[in-house]
Amino acid sequence: MQLLAPVVLFVYNRVEHTRQVIDALKCNSEAKNTPLIVFSDGPKSPADLDSVSAVRNLIRMIDGFDRVDIILRDRNLGLANSIISGVTDVIERFGRAIVLEDDLIVSPYFLRYMNDALDRYENQFEVVSVHGYSYPVSEKLPETFFIRGADCWGWGTWKRGWEIFEPDGKKLLAELERTGLAHKFNYDGVYSFTGMLKDQIAGRNNSWAIRWHASAFLSNRLTLYPGRSLVKNIGFDSSGTHCGSSEGYDVSLDMEAIPPMQIPIEESIYARGLIKNYFRETHGGCGKRVARYMKRFVKCVLKR
Repeated sequence: MQLLAPVVLFVYNRVEHTRQVIDALKCNSEAKNTPLIVFSDGPKSPADLDSVSAVRNLIRMIDGFDRVDIILRDRNLGLANSIISGVTDVIERFGRAIVLEDDLIVSPYFLRYMNDALDRYENQFEVVSVHGYSYPVSEKLPETFFIRGADCWGWGTWKRGWEIFEPDGKKLLAELERTGLAHKFNYDGVYSFTGMLKDQIAGRNNSWAIRWHASAFLSNRLTLYPGRSLVKNIGFDSSGTHCGSSEGYDVSLDMEAIPPMQIPIEESIYARGLIKNYFRETHGGCGKRVARYMKRFVKCVLKR
């Protein structure tokens, strides 16, 4: 029997969010057989000492998993560096990993879906990762489907997948432009993901997620998504540095299992079209209020 993938949880200074994430994860029946590895970033300033300490006191009390390993950073790496180094370390040790952050609560069926998919597609070169969040599109999505690229809200990958990650944003942007793929990368001009990449290069953000997405997209790799979201982001309550209201991308956390299905290993044109429409409607001509929410959404994604 294949061992369950370790869950890697990145935390900082939000104790109540972290508590909710852990409690939700423990509701998965697979949790008791799952290693949990928690990376706690160091405080940015003396003002963060108390909140970071509160989170560290909480994670020292975690139970309900196969084992709990805690890595306490003695200095602040920032989320991007913390995730890149942490995921690299865990994948070197285990060969695969499921990655969560302290604002992502999961369905009781999240671990089943993730492990089933990691087992099923382990040797499928075209598949780079598995994702747990699904966008709130206007029409019903397939039970599972593939989209080109990668994503960042509750995801898993293997060593062979993470090896394609390119941390140099300049190289990624140059390759998107050289190959003429920038327009497609931007969902046919609907949303400027290349703009996010340019901001990362210029130091206006330090997003690991846009580099992960671009790395997978340029390698023509696919990510598996569920048709019903198994992840909900609770970080848009103004408790985080970069986050505001959640309207426009909020989802209902699905409470039913998503069975493993045999589907063609190719991008779903139908699902891509729905996601493209979602980006158009939430960032295009739907009024200043929704545009403002999308700006906050982008800021929250870019901290990744």
